[in-house]
Amino acid sequence: MSRLEQRFADLKAEGRAALVTFVTAGDPGYETSLEILKGLPAAGADVIELGMPFTDPMADGVAIQLATLRALDAGQTLLKTLAMVKSFREKDTTTPLVLMGYYNPIHRFGVDNFVTQAREAGVDGLIIVDLPPEHDAELAEPAQAVGIDFIRLTTPTTDDSRLPRVLERSSGFVYYVSVAGVTGAGAATAEHVGAAIARLRSHTSLPISVGFGIRTPEQAAGIARLADGVVVGSALVDKIAKAATPQQAVNDVLGLCRELAEGVRSARR
Repeated sequence: MSRLEQRFADLKAEGRAALVTFVTAGDPGYETSLEILKGLPAAGADVIELGMPFTDPMADGVAIQLATLRALDAGQTLLKTLAMVKSFREKDTTTPLVLMGYYNPIHRFGVDNFVTQAREAGVDGLIIVDLPPEHDAELAEPAQAVGIDFIRLTTPTTDDSRLPRVLERSSGFVYYVSVAGVTGAGAATAEHVGAAIARLRSHTSLPISVGFGIRTPEQAAGIARLADGVVVGSALVDKIAKAATPQQAVNDVLGLCRELAEGVRSARR
């Protein structure tokens, strides 16, 4: 089993959802970002999404756009992001780590070179928001050929005729974007999320993680009662933006992660 398969299977056996946390690699600087990354599992993160900074993050809201700019200004590159994963893996061999971002930097890096180095570094999955299933041969197939899961986004506008195509080569888990729009948008209602998950389950047996607009332990708990995973990104990234010092950024991100984890873990008690 892959790390993602193992983690979701273990949590299903425990009777709870996963907390999936997102941070941008290199935000606000390499060393601080690496300290945050290494601290997330102990703070309660079950799966980590690590954003690959890109100059045109069109699917992201202001918080993550600004995080990307901070990372790029600090000198973050795709090679450094892979180095962060490798450093993380020196002490943590069990927490699934997924790279999330856009295709352009990977294309420029070279797909074969990227998937080889990503696998060697310890990457478990990819979420590439601007690469539709019609282009699976470009990245999804090479990634899966070396054992890296390719995770698809589905949205409220992905209808039943489109879902089979979107999910055809999906692996790891399905990421349900619960509101239309960019990251950090308002949260969906529990009724909407419940209906959406039921519809997705009729198309796939993969775990379903729900994200966009989840900012508090209470919201996380509400989603954790319905889904297999709860994705939180902008709320964590905001802690970095508001921190007066790098150490405060570390403390505040990990502190919020602990609160979110308690919300997720208590949701079905």
